[in-house]
Amino acid sequence: MTNLSPDVNKTLQVLRKAVADTLARKRRLGHYAVIWRDGKAIAIGEDAPIDLLASQDSESIE
Repeated sequence: MTNLSPDVNKTLQVLRKAVADTLARKRRLGHYAVIWRDGKAIAIGEDAPIDLLASQDSESIE
């Protein structure tokens, strides 16, 4: 991995924490989240839209 400046490293740390905090908050509230996985946007969470969940299930079968 390339060496990043201290400013860039600090920015990445702050962004990662913000994302982790937001996903944890959504999970606590019971909200779904859309994330990027294996080159595709997928919905995670119990209340995710049915059409997005169906596409996840078909991918897991393959």
